[in-house]
Amino acid sequence: MRILRPTVWATVMVAAFVYITSVTHWDFAGVRSAGRLWSEPASAASGYAPDEQNNIDIYKNCRDATVNITSRVYREDWFFQLYPQDGTGSGFIINPDGEILTNNHVVQGASQLTVKLADHKEYKAKVLGRDPGSDLALIKIDAGKKLPALRLGDSDSVVVGQKVLAIGNPFGFEGTLTTGIVSSLDRSIRTEDSRVPLEGMIQTDAAINPGNSGGPLLDSHGNVIGINTAIVGNQGNVGIGFAMPISRAKAMLDQFQKNGHISQATLGIRTVFIAGDLAEELHLPATGGLLIQSVEDGSPAREAGLRGPQSVVIAGNYRLGVGGDFITAVEGQKVDGNETLQRVMNRKRGGDMLELTVYRNGKNESLKVHLGEAPTVL
Repeated sequence: MRILRPTVWATVMVAAFVYITSVTHWDFAGVRSAGRLWSEPASAASGYAPDEQNNIDIYKNCRDATVNITSRVYREDWFFQLYPQDGTGSGFIINPDGEILTNNHVVQGASQLTVKLADHKEYKAKVLGRDPGSDLALIKIDAGKKLPALRLGDSDSVVVGQKVLAIGNPFGFEGTLTTGIVSSLDRSIRTEDSRVPLEGMIQTDAAINPGNSGGPLLDSHGNVIGINTAIVGNQGNVGIGFAMPISRAKAMLDQFQKNGHISQATLGIRTVFIAGDLAEELHLPATGGLLIQSVEDGSPAREAGLRGPQSVVIAGNYRLGVGGDFITAVEGQKVDGNETLQRVMNRKRGGDMLELTVYRNGKNESLKVHLGEAPTVL
């Protein structure tokens, strides 16, 4: 027995080891000794959440009508030699014939425009018209076939909080989709390229970056409600982007369809903003207004009877024409600076009527001006 006892114990220990390692399933520190090292859902998910499916459907329906635009500008170096510089932006097709909406700053100054479609085919584009005051442009390609186009929605019914989607080519990454909401409405922003602020802009937190300019801002039905135009800062998306309402583009397109070109309205005056003590010294309302400094011969302003200065005075270091009409309101809006008139003019077209309130001979008078049409900008 004393000789058999170690043998028996050895046999028992070997049997126990074999049982533990091959029969039972132990779990040490949460990791199973057999099988995969990860877990899976109990059952595969069927389909997508409704909001996900909406994003997927809109992308599928709108991606092919969103284009990449490359603009080539020739610049001069230190040795007065020309060299090409390419810029990129986005745009979207608005009808099967290949007409494309984008931002004016995407095409401005370009000697050559190239449009790349979603199928990576490239076409030369020509500018049909530009509206610098709204940072809009209409260009066209001849693809030799009918193209997919986007529907233009109603930006006047947009509300804060509604879902929006942006498709474009940020940093050259083609066909990028981002989503967000309308963060605010009727924003006024100033860009490096605009002489006066762009007004009535839609603010969104959908990621917009360099290269998105000119691309569509879509609602949850896939309708274009804005044209992605600007961001805060120069480093990229910080959750604050701006889109030009599509209603402004519709007005431009209506003019193009009616007249065959796009032009800006002209008035034909030069003004300076006067307010406060200086206005009182000149016997004008202290609340401020635009004092007319010149009226062009043959201009709409001249035909409407607007009056220029009668004499000149020295105000500080400036020569100031006085005695002419003092514009205190434009289309019922109180004049609060030099930009008031230009902001309204940016929304006007040649042939439109403009209502001005002028201070003349100690009282306010209302004048209506039939605006002229500036030369076509290409």
